[in-house]
Amino acid sequence: MIRVLRVIARMNVGGPAIHATLLSSGLDPTRYETTLVTGAEGEDEGNHLDLHGRALPNLITIPDLGREIRGVQDVRSLASLLGVVRRFRPHIVHTHAAKAGTIGRVAARLAGVPVVIHTFHGHVLRGYFSPRKEQVFRAIERGLARISDELVAVSPRVRQELLEMRIGRPEAFSVVPLGFDLAPFTEAATHRGALRAELGVSTGAPMVGIVARLVPIKAHEVFLAAARQLHATRPDMHFVIVGDGERRAELAQLVSAGGETFSAAVHFLGWRADLPRIYADLDVVALTSRNEGSPVALIEAMAAGRPVVATRVGGVPDVVEHGRRGRLVEMDDAAGLAEQVLQVIGAPDDAAAMGREGRRHVLETYGSARLIDDIDHLYGRLLARKAVA
Repeated sequence: MIRVLRVIARMNVGGPAIHATLLSSGLDPTRYETTLVTGAEGEDEGNHLDLHGRALPNLITIPDLGREIRGVQDVRSLASLLGVVRRFRPHIVHTHAAKAGTIGRVAARLAGVPVVIHTFHGHVLRGYFSPRKEQVFRAIERGLARISDELVAVSPRVRQELLEMRIGRPEAFSVVPLGFDLAPFTEAATHRGALRAELGVSTGAPMVGIVARLVPIKAHEVFLAAARQLHATRPDMHFVIVGDGERRAELAQLVSAGGETFSAAVHFLGWRADLPRIYADLDVVALTSRNEGSPVALIEAMAAGRPVVATRVGGVPDVVEHGRRGRLVEMDDAAGLAEQVLQVIGAPDDAAAMGREGRRHVLETYGSARLIDDIDHLYGRLLARKAVA
């Protein structure tokens, strides 16, 4: 039996938590014994397992293992994780995202774990912090790369960006795209009309949505600026914001500043577990991020057959091919976003074709079976290299 210890800083709503949950529950239980270690989410982040009513049998929570750098608490979380590693004696430690990647890889090496793997679900090395902090964090990642047996990126562009920052070696840096259970999204059409009825939106009124955490890197202010331009052109258009986070009050103020009629057209839905039902009634799904690993919301929307308009950042172009599978605009270009949304809505036949091509692509590329198979082969290759039975 191969023992895998998976480490993620928090199970907040988003791609990394979906990925960690799927791998923890999906690997062949006759060959793998998996324990997942996680920390605590922030107050407004939401918990992926709670939102979807799921539970994992081998889940260990270390409360100090959160996202933020917190000095003494980080030392305590390292000590706690080191104790878990020594008790579980894993053959593989596989870490996900920056904070868990730091503490998890150090603990694994201190405990003499044979195989250490880290997955970059994107990175926080551009666009999140000041240039000085980014330099420090890049230096840390370069050091951590040297104690890793394999680095994994969720898209080719994320891998290329990290290599350009001199993090890792090309020969020890794989690309393993995310994988999801996309079947519920392929049935989204069966829910058509439900969201409109919930919000009181008429059948003919266009609806544009964004599904993302309400945090600065997602740049919701750009979405709202585009929404105001669109509303001026199409007063019947409605805008749906799915997600929650630290910027909720600030974004609500931006909406209020747009006036009463605009405010009535913007709907904050918070966290939702019924995303297929949400996508079913959206004429366009937008994403305005300034940095992105693999855009989970866009993959889900495309599986639902929805046309997408997104910023050309990080791993987004690996998912959205401009013209065929959606539309891409430059970062912070609210006018460009509004223009592309209008073009998509104004050409329903082209929008439907984009939806079909997007669905075909994501179902072929981002299925859960493919992810599990890829990780199984990766683990087998690394264990064989280390001659671990």
